[in-house]
Amino acid sequence: MIANRGEIALRIIRACREMGIETVAICSKADEHAMYLKQADITVCVGPPEADLSYLNIPSIISAAEITDIEAIHPGYGFLSEVSHFAEVCESSNIVFIGPKSEMLKKLGNKTEARKLAIANKVPVVPGSESVIKSQQQALDVAHKIGYPVIIKASAGGGGRGMRVAHNDISLVNSLGVAQREAEAAFKDPSIYIEKYIENTRHVEVQIFGDNYGNIIHLGERDCTLQRRHQKIVEESPSPAISERLREEICKAAIKIARAVHYKNAGTVEFLVDNNEGNFYFIEVNTRLQVEHPVTEMVTGIDLVKQQIRVAHGERFNIKQRKIRNQGVSIECRIYAEDPYNGFRPQPGKITKYNPPGGRGVRVDSHVHSGYEIPPYYDSLISKLIVHQKTREEAIACMRRALSEYVIEGIKTTIPLNLELMNHPQFATGNINTNFVENFLSKG
Repeated sequence: MIANRGEIALRIIRACREMGIETVAICSKADEHAMYLKQADITVCVGPPEADLSYLNIPSIISAAEITDIEAIHPGYGFLSEVSHFAEVCESSNIVFIGPKSEMLKKLGNKTEARKLAIANKVPVVPGSESVIKSQQQALDVAHKIGYPVIIKASAGGGGRGMRVAHNDISLVNSLGVAQREAEAAFKDPSIYIEKYIENTRHVEVQIFGDNYGNIIHLGERDCTLQRRHQKIVEESPSPAISERLREEICKAAIKIARAVHYKNAGTVEFLVDNNEGNFYFIEVNTRLQVEHPVTEMVTGIDLVKQQIRVAHGERFNIKQRKIRNQGVSIECRIYAEDPYNGFRPQPGKITKYNPPGGRGVRVDSHVHSGYEIPPYYDSLISKLIVHQKTREEAIACMRRALSEYVIEGIKTTIPLNLELMNHPQFATGNINTNFVENFLSKG
């Protein structure tokens, strides 16, 4: 069973079909006529359009699982993918959860606990609070100790939700309540913590993978520096702006954290790299498949979804670290149904014309088509455009060409912004930081 929707649901269904595994797709009332569902062997509607009543409705999903007599559930990304209670319910129902065990989701899902784990294993972390923030005074004390600016983060989440930057006491006090309400709405957990906000940074993450027999490897790093409100827009592998020495140190740090918890299945260890000082800092572990996993697949030639399923089935991860050789450069542009020049306003509605690009080294992961109606209830990601070429220059040129070919009419998308970013001389040189997109847009 795929406990998700859209692009990632179709991605998993395709992998299963190639492996000869039957699939059950769940859907909400808003999605029940979606064309991608026809690729599954069975489809079960689990509730009305609202995510809380369908894709986040654990009792309804488990009921559908029992009725269809499934063996395993793949949660995809988002929704229930990092909810330890969901994994626990699957385990108690004798359903294999394709991902880490519930205990590991609890241990690493809480960002403050993950920080403690990193510190205990001598992995550098950004200065910040040692525990969850429980009062305004505690928040102020931490901010005064580490110095402004600071960033408020949700302990239980990611994807930019529950994050706020504060440059002074007034800003911090005003932002605390907003961040807590966002965290509660997104993750059912209002707890937050505070870190020093390092302004000139890159976001670099390492793909890790472990099996049930103690084998843990990394599959190299991805650079996710181009972001908007902490939401990734463009990702690439390898990072164009870190040295071989720093790459080796970051990957070793990721493995150190993974080994400390005997990590199983796919995960990502995320770091910030200080552009000024060249230091790196652990920020969190994402205990699931990432949206940007295709760039790793392209440079390694390893199908991460298939490996997830094999490991969950009890097979050994038979790929040795020394055998992994990353080839070429891969770049992914996320295509959102949003108007990037109007505050990224969501664009639900009908796609009247859809013509994806093609050619050598071009991959499109999407569930949409001409006539597809984008519902207003969910994340606005509608497509991932991925290219793979021998050099970074060739990959950028290929991405420019693919973006210029990509036709989506009837709604506004982020394709024009992605094209502008690919044409920007600073992106070409790799001289960017996590504030680059917002600074670029603020200048018109």
